[in-house]
Amino acid sequence: MASLQRSPAVKGSKVLMVGAGGIGCELLKTLALSGFEDIHIIDMDTIEVSNLNRQFLFRQSHVGQSKAKVARDAVLKFRPHISISSYHANVKDPDFNIDFYKQFNVVLNGLDNLDARRHVNRLCLAADVPLVESGTTGFLGQVTVHVKGKTECYECQPKPTPKTYPVCTITSTPSKFVHCIVWAKDLLFAKLFGDKNQDNDLNVRSSDAASSSQQAEDVFERQNDEGIEEYAKRIYDHVFGYNIEIALSNEETWKNRNKPKPLYSRDVFPEEPSQQNGNMDKNCATEDPLSVSAMTSLGFKNPQDIWSLLENSRIFVEAIKLFFGKREKEIGNLSFDKDDQLAVEFVTAAANIRAASFGIPLHSLFEAKGIAGNIVHAVATTNAVIAGLIVIEAIKVLQGDANNYRMTYCLEHPSRNLLLMPVEPFEPNKSCYVCSETPLSLEVNTHCTKLRDVVEKIVKAKLGMNFPVIILGQALLYEVGDDLDKHMTAIYAANLEKVLSELPSPITGGTVLKVEDLQQEFSCNINIKHREEFDEEKEPDGMLLLGWTQTPRVEKDDNKAVGNGGSSTSNASPAMLEEAEEDGDIEIVPAGKKRKLGEISKATSNPELSDVADGTKNDQKREVLDDDDGVVVMLDGENLEINKKKKLL
Repeated sequence: MASLQRSPAVKGSKVLMVGAGGIGCELLKTLALSGFEDIHIIDMDTIEVSNLNRQFLFRQSHVGQSKAKVARDAVLKFRPHISISSYHANVKDPDFNIDFYKQFNVVLNGLDNLDARRHVNRLCLAADVPLVESGTTGFLGQVTVHVKGKTECYECQPKPTPKTYPVCTITSTPSKFVHCIVWAKDLLFAKLFGDKNQDNDLNVRSSDAASSSQQAEDVFERQNDEGIEEYAKRIYDHVFGYNIEIALSNEETWKNRNKPKPLYSRDVFPEEPSQQNGNMDKNCATEDPLSVSAMTSLGFKNPQDIWSLLENSRIFVEAIKLFFGKREKEIGNLSFDKDDQLAVEFVTAAANIRAASFGIPLHSLFEAKGIAGNIVHAVATTNAVIAGLIVIEAIKVLQGDANNYRMTYCLEHPSRNLLLMPVEPFEPNKSCYVCSETPLSLEVNTHCTKLRDVVEKIVKAKLGMNFPVIILGQALLYEVGDDLDKHMTAIYAANLEKVLSELPSPITGGTVLKVEDLQQEFSCNINIKHREEFDEEKEPDGMLLLGWTQTPRVEKDDNKAVGNGGSSTSNASPAMLEEAEEDGDIEIVPAGKKRKLGEISKATSNPELSDVADGTKNDQKREVLDDDDGVVVMLDGENLEINKKKKLL
């Protein structure tokens, strides 16, 4: 430690940390104790009670305060002589541009989402600043090094997209509790408390309009003279009763399925209203709208209890009453947030009521929150180990020790008595559209698809651009920015609603779009291919983005040991599989092949690790996981036989 603290590379470096959560707290502490004297931290989050079991720089008194600022203050108490700058802000804010990144010697990521990771990766490439990426989930973790022109960038290999479900399964034939959660979160919650004008499949009506007391577009609108509880029960009857009856009218659907049971409030609630009313006054003590709770109003205490149908129904009604009674100004602009207690309660209750209708086992709020928020519970020790590995790789980067860069994976179970598995990094993927500027292809029906669909579903959702500019030849079709005048803003807004082939400069098969994000200093070309039809279940976007053809496999026989500090001359390249697992379903997606960073690694292997790590450059399976401390891509520790490994993503 003393030698590190005297190292000019460490002492004179300027380091940017992104994220001050589970990994970030451990990382900041380790950086300070390792001799780093100029550290900058960015984190937009505030401290929550749930953070305290693993983010040890925080205390109960810090709840609600900025993570970055509190972490800074905590470390300065035992390292007062160093400089730590904190930013309570979103890393995607315009202030953190390429010039901001250029002032740092290395960037260290401790993020918890793919979008922010991609953003930082692109800015590091543009600024030519090395990036050390990391992630943990439970006992698993990883650290990877990304240096422009020397190793692959974070986006050189496709990352698995979140699992999606066919709309018909969610709206009509759920068979798993996760289907009910998706329905409650993305359809019902959004319809009641989000944008009322959005398209939604909940306004189911029979073909006979006379059979309905209201028009479809009015069913979720609260009437002027309607009480909140009356409104809540009307919604209950519509989505859990009437819509189920409409679904049952299609007898073909239920030939090989168990029929659901329509549920109406009159059949669920007791006749005496006083038995179900909550006490809204119990929520008066809190000023934080995210802390308002239907459980508190009704006297429910244990989030791990599985509520009965009646209890779920009471929570459902009480949550609606609290949203309209305590948070009415937010209605119309809300989106689901796992940290919003009332939103979680509403989604849990709605999902459980729907599950009861379809004969699916009910779940506790604790379980439902984990599913709705994609939560995998973190382990503090894993965060500490990964933070230490980040610092080790950062020191190598600062010392220019490229021969010894390592991607290191933390395993849950020992493999040959090792829990840490170091692997040499790989050279840039020449087919990467981010660091190698390889064109992409987009199959789309240019006669039906609007420019808005391309912007939202492809440019923003899949390419991760925040402020996109779309250019066709010399024509600027779309741009966003605060400096645009009203006339141009109106033109671009009108373009969004036009079909591709009917734009002022038509987008048709064979045309090439240039898409840029000036904030990220990133651009790519997209070749347009017209296609008439798409499979609604397999291709729900009605478009297909192509272009991640992997580099060819390079075969060699010389497999030598790889250690954390040793290296190998092997250029054997693994065939790769991308594995994503959710809710018991495993989807295997070919992810192509990738070449070793042979030209960078020419040092001899570490004899102490040769009997353990031999063959780590052969094929190894990658498992992609995610939690609130980061997306992590892991080795399968149960299948690490020499020459039988599938390479890690």
